[in-house]
Formats: sequence, C-alpha cells, structure tokens
Amino acid sequence: MSYVSCALRAAAPRCLPAPWRSPRPFSSATGPTAKKSVPYQKTLKEEGSGSGEPSQPPPSSAEVVVVGGGSLGCQTTYHLAKQGVTNVVLLERDRLTSGTTWHTAGLLWQLRPSDVEVELLAHTRDVVSRDLPAETGLHTGWVENGGLFIASNKQRLDEYKRLMSLGKVYGVESYVLTPSQTKDLYPLMNIDDLYGTLYVPKDGTMDPAGTCSTLARAATARGATIIENCPVTGIQVRADDFGVKRVYAVETAHGTIQTPCVVNCAGVWARALGKLAGVHVPLVGMHHAYVVTERIEGIQNMPNVRDHDASVYLRLQGDALSVGGYESNPIFWEEVSEKFAFGLFDLDWDVFMQHIEGAIHRVPVLEKTGIKSTVCGPESFTADHKPLMGEAPEVRGFFLGCGFNSAGMMLGGGCGKELAHWIIHGRPEKDMYGYDIRQRFHHSLTDNNLWIRERSHESYAKNYSVVFPHDEPLAGRNMRKDPLHEELLQQGCVFQERHGWERPGWFSPRGAAPVLDYDYYGAYGRERHKDYTYNRLLGDEYTFDFPPHHDIIKNECLTCRNALALFDMSYFGKFYLVGPEATKAANWLFSADVSKAPGSTVYTCMLNKQGGVESDLTVSRISPGDPSSPLAPAFEGDGYYLAIGGAVAQHNWSHITSVLQDMKLQCKLLDCSEELGMMSIQGPLSRVVLQEVLDTDLSNEAFPFSTHKITTAAGCTVRAMRLSFVGEMGWELHVPRADCVKVYRAVMQAGARHGITNAGYRAIDSLSIEKGYRHWHADLRPDDTPLEAGLAFTCKLKSSIPFLGREAVEAQKAKGIFRRLVCFTTEEKVPMFGLEAVWRDGKVVGHIRRADFGFAIDKTIAYGYIRDPAGGPVSLDFVKSGSYELERMGVTYPAQAHTKSPFDPDNKRVKGFY
Repeated sequence: MSYVSCALRAAAPRCLPAPWRSPRPFSSATGPTAKKSVPYQKTLKEEGSGSGEPSQPPPSSAEVVVVGGGSLGCQTTYHLAKQGVTNVVLLERDRLTSGTTWHTAGLLWQLRPSDVEVELLAHTRDVVSRDLPAETGLHTGWVENGGLFIASNKQRLDEYKRLMSLGKVYGVESYVLTPSQTKDLYPLMNIDDLYGTLYVPKDGTMDPAGTCSTLARAATARGATIIENCPVTGIQVRADDFGVKRVYAVETAHGTIQTPCVVNCAGVWARALGKLAGVHVPLVGMHHAYVVTERIEGIQNMPNVRDHDASVYLRLQGDALSVGGYESNPIFWEEVSEKFAFGLFDLDWDVFMQHIEGAIHRVPVLEKTGIKSTVCGPESFTADHKPLMGEAPEVRGFFLGCGFNSAGMMLGGGCGKELAHWIIHGRPEKDMYGYDIRQRFHHSLTDNNLWIRERSHESYAKNYSVVFPHDEPLAGRNMRKDPLHEELLQQGCVFQERHGWERPGWFSPRGAAPVLDYDYYGAYGRERHKDYTYNRLLGDEYTFDFPPHHDIIKNECLTCRNALALFDMSYFGKFYLVGPEATKAANWLFSADVSKAPGSTVYTCMLNKQGGVESDLTVSRISPGDPSSPLAPAFEGDGYYLAIGGAVAQHNWSHITSVLQDMKLQCKLLDCSEELGMMSIQGPLSRVVLQEVLDTDLSNEAFPFSTHKITTAAGCTVRAMRLSFVGEMGWELHVPRADCVKVYRAVMQAGARHGITNAGYRAIDSLSIEKGYRHWHADLRPDDTPLEAGLAFTCKLKSSIPFLGREAVEAQKAKGIFRRLVCFTTEEKVPMFGLEAVWRDGKVVGHIRRADFGFAIDKTIAYGYIRDPAGGPVSLDFVKSGSYELERMGVTYPAQAHTKSPFDPDNKRVKGFY
C-alpha cells in the first residue's frame, strides 16, 4: 500500500527523464500500460472483447451513422432515435466506452458561467436520473451527493455568487456558505484559509458503464442499431453538380454503409476520423489523471469538492475519494494509437504531485490515507476548452460531436439532444454558437498544429481559473494582424484576440504593450516572460469591480461623444455577394429590403427557418468595378457588399454558403476581409475633420445617413459609408490594405487640432449599449427573434417578398411575444457583466445577457430578456408596469426599465443634428 503523503515525498526529489525533455517537447507517444484498476464495480470490457468479428453485420444503408461508442456517441444515438430517426447506426471499433469514457470521473456540476451550459447540464441530469430509469427500468449509476465549490479569496467567491444568481433563473438550488457552515457540512475539511463556499445539493456523479449501457438499451428499443468491434476504415465523399462536397458512405472492415450523414464522436481519435473525409478537427490528446484512495472514515455521503484555487477536485467514491485536477504541465499524447482500448498510461508523479499537495491541504486526513489505484488515460482537449459540434465547413453531412475536454459525461445528454436536433432540422434548438465548429475558428487555424497546441495547453492549464469579464488568451496570438496593427501598437493599443485577429481593445497612455510569443506559463522548462507589460495589464483587470482602466475607457467614450474618435475595425468580415441571381439570394437571405439602388446601405438581420437571428450586418448595393480593386470587384448581374463583425464573420460565411448551396443559386460569395482595412470616424466633429480628408461633399443633403460612395482620401481610393455603431454622426472608410496607414495618418493629422483620439472595442461596447445597438451573440442570438429583440423594423413584413424565417416571424407576431429584450439602468454605479438575475415584482423573470457602464448618462446599463411568470405575452405595458431589481452576486439593486434607448432616443445625433 502507498500513502498519499508518501507519493508526495517521493515525487518531489525525483529526476526522471521527463517527456518534455525528449526530442518531442512536452509530449508522449506512450501506449497503454498493464491493466489498472478504475473505481467502478463494472466496465463494459468485462462483457467480452477482441473477437475480431462485429457484434452484428453492418447494414447496407442508414440515415445517420454515428462513429464512436462513448458518452457522446451513445447520447447522440439515443436522442436521434428518440426524435424519430430509427435508421441510425452506431459503430464502435472495440466495445462501448473503450476509449475515454470508461475511466472518466463522471462528475456533474449544474452551475457554469453560461446560461446555455446550465440548460445543457440540466438535460443531462434529467436523462440519467429520470428519463433512462423510467424508459428501461435500469439504474444508470446516478448518485446525488451534492457539490461544493471552494473559495480561498474574495474574487473566487464573487465568481460563485454570480453562478448562484444565474442558478436562481433556472431553479438550481445553491447556497453560499461561511467557513464554519462548510465545516459542519464537511467535517474532514480544513477551513483555515477559506473565504467561503458554494454548495449545490443536487449535483452528483454518473457511472460511465451504467449510463452508456442504459443509453444503448434505450436506443435499440427505439430502433437504433449498435455495432461493436466494427472499426471505420474510410469515409466516401462525393461532389454534387455544384461542386459541393457531401458524405456518401462509411467504409468499415466488414462492409460499406451508404449514408448522407456521419457523426464523428470518436474523442481523441476524432482527428484521424476527420482526415478520412478531408475535415480538420482541431483538438489534441493529453494524459488526464486521478488517483483513488483507500477507505476514509467519515467521508461517506460527503459532497464532491472542487477547489479551483488548488486546481483539484475530490470525487466521492463510496467510502473513498478520487483526486484529480488540471495541471500547468500536462503531457500531450502525440502518436494516438488506433489499437488503444480500455488502456491507461503510467501516472507521472512529477506532473501529478501538485494535485496531491492541494488535496492534502484541503482534506488533511489524506496524508495518512492509502492510494488504492491510479487512473491516467487519454482525453481530448480543444483550443477554447469547448466541445466541437455541428456540421463541418469542409463537407456537408459530416457532423462533429467530440473534443469535450473531460466533460463528455456531464455535457453528453444536453449536447446529444442538440446534435440530434441539428442533424434532423439543420440547426440546434439552443444557441450552440460557442460549440459550433463552423463559427469559432477561422479556417486558417483549424489545421495549424502550433496554434492548436498552444491554445489547448492554455485552456487546459486555466480550466480552474476565475472567468473574468475582460480576460484574453496569451497563447496562439498574432495570427492575423490588420494593416494598422504596428501603427496602433506604438500608440499604446492593448489588443484583444477575436477569431485569430488582433483587434484594438483600449489604448494605454503608458506606451506599447506587445503580445509576446507564448511561454507556456513556464511549463516544460520554458522561461517565463519577465516584465511582460501586456500580461500585467490583463492581470490588473482580474476583478469583478470596475477595472483600473475604467477612466481611460471613459475618456475614449466621452471624446467620441463630445469631439471625435477613430476606431480601427479592420478585423470586420468584408464579403461580396455577386452574380446573376445575387438579388434573388439577397431577398431570401436578408430580412430587410436590400434590393435598392447602388449607393444604399441597409442594416439587416439574417434569420433561420425558426425566425431566430443568425446575424446582424450592413448590406450595401454596389455597381461593378475594377477587377484589380478589392473595393469593387467586376461581376455580371447584381452585387452587394456585406460588412460583418470579425468575431462572427466565419459564422456568417458558413450560414450564407449553406443557404446558397441548398438553393443552388447562380451567385458567388467572395471574401475580401484580408484585402481591405476599415476605419470608423465617429463624433460630432467627424464631418469637419473628414471634409479635409475626403474628396466629396459630406453634407446631409449630399451624403445622407445609410449611404455609401467611392471617393478619395489622401490621394487613395476608398469606399466611404455613413454609418454608426456608437450612436454618433460618422463615416466608415473601407480602404485597400496598402493604403490604410496613409489614410489613417491623414485623418489623425486633420483631427489633431479638434481633439481626435484612438478608441477601441471596450469603448464601442460601452457606447453601443448606451445607444441601444444590439451585439450579435450577446443580446442577439439564433434562439432570439427580431420581434423579441426589438428589431421588427429590420423585417420587410409590409412587402410581399419572401425571406428565410418570414413564416416563423409572422406566426409569432400573430400569436404574441412571450419574451422581450428590455433595457435596464441602475442608479447605483455598480459593475455588471451579464448573467445577473432580473426580478420583477419579487419574481425572477429572466437574466441579463449584456451589461456595461454608460459614461454619457453616467449609469450602469444592462439588457436582458424577460418573461411573464404567469405565462402570458410580454407587452410594452407589461414591461412598463413592473418594479425591477437586478441581482448581482446575491445582492439586488433597484433598476429602471426602458422601452427606448436611454441615450438619444430620437436618433438625432446619427443624422447630424446636435
């Protein structure tokens, strides 16, 4: 028998050859070791394996083929069958759970800093604790012993209080406990350094074998086919008449299955499966470990524990504990073996010892407790620590359900349901943007191994870090730089990373703060950066109070309101929709009427079939131009110029491309995002300054709002658009990349005597919410409709022109709006960031999606959707008649609801009337 304390003492002085000292840095090609003990009474391996013959012959065809028999494969198959797809086949190369699922800890925590994830987790909990036992009469192994989150400092407890407030919206029972109350609940815990804890009584654990075998039983009862010992050897992909690649068949060692749809649920092996179809799957394999203790007297019925600051979890295992966590120096599994099944690695105590230290500190009895077994197996991790889901952009009909970052059991039910709905209906029910493979990563990054490795490492190492509102990654930076990057860097620009782009966040008066090459936080023998200005500025903002740079952003905002500011928005997506049927495509794609004369610009939405908002963007009608100029391409037929926020450009590209492919329209979508820069000059003095730079009349009569024209600036040809994202008079300049610096300098020189300033996206966030402008994927998502979001004016309902989602919008209009986006302000100057609960007349009616401070009105502003607890429609009278409070970290603040923007509600400023 070994003891936890002995393992700690033994690990410290050892100088064994570490994987990161090998020719392959911080990696391991190690294969499975001899059999180890996992803390479950039963694994599916015991039912027989390795016969070489499939459990049944593969059929010749199927509606859907799911590859991978772990948590996600079983959940997806079950939910497909439950939603009516009975001709679904699950293929597992060995036996169910044999890859990663069989050894997983199986924890389920109900509260996360995301409303969608709270909903996904709730569904998983319902499936394993209620639905499956009711359908099959079998016990899944669900144990409801509760969860306890440990806070050793104020910031951590503040984060937990935010979760508690969000939990109230969804009916998740939780309590903030004092150290003494925590001791009463968990007598074996050391509370000397506790600040407090969050207790969630209905958290629990799942048994992987019990859950997956029960899912399989329920799925087959509904008509699904599950075939074990049937490895996939190929994916047949064929191009249709329009050149679109689509799944055609799945090849196995025992026959070919013709199918239009494949779901990649292969976990660590998903990348190899993707290559068979020409699909990039951006994930990496890592060793992930825990140890199981001997019996501990007094531990029975204790809740599971997450001590984030010590980066350790303690899972109740009957009368023992499983101890694991996330280390800063995980071992990468480089050469993923196709033969790996029910295998484990030898535990590297040099890597794991940090978790032992944290565990002993929190539960001192562990120092004298024996270690029963070690469990170190493969897990898949992604660049942003979110799963990879949805239809791959490279091949239609190839879906992903992988890369779950050791959360496949807890997210499996919710994600399996959404993935099934996605496959059947073309989109999920919930807002799965944060998981969608089409939207999160630019195509230049999904096969960039260095970027995937760096970002996956940082996401793993920071998994237990406090989620602060303004944090930014340090890994995988400087991948996409716009033409003004160096110019702005020297002027103190503190950059944010979005979709690979470096975009301006705010401007520090202390000078340049460059983002340096990733140092892996000093892991693997790397030397940490010293005196790293950018990292220090980020660290200064690790707070849930107003950040120390609050006044700098205030100055950027008020200078824009009172004089003028220049915003570099070059990271925007800039697409051209051109061709003989471009107008037909535009009429169908865009909710507003964009088929106007060239020179017009229209703010519009794109909707899905259910009427949800897939995007908001500006669409400008253009005339054919010079083939050599990115400002106006040559084309036959009609043309439209689309300008879209850079963080969601890939999503827009995928959505438009899918619609064009499905409708088989004769038009093209061209991407000029890299060839064009974009500057936005906004404020009451913008006309005075730009009139010195632009060779065109900027008066209201000659250049009205929502129009654009080709002109010259500082001798360079540009497209000028009179638009605003901040609620001021202003123009955007769309400039060929080579001319951006020249035009920028001309504008800044002309504006110098008028007090012009650089400003970043932190200022845009504040200015836009103050004016009531929507941000897609904050207060506007695919599960929100234009009517709910106050954007009915973007829908051409008075015309007879059909558009995607029109029927759903008209049906909602006739039936009534049962939730509505509402603007709130608080008199008390308190920082809010989203997820705060909204109370109306003493009842929770929703939560805040987006919040910021409005400097011109000097108030906190928050937007959130509210419902009527009685189930009735939410009219404007309902909004006006209530008494509201916003709950922030357990404290409520009186709030005023607004039915119009609290700043310039009559829209005079954007039209030039001051």
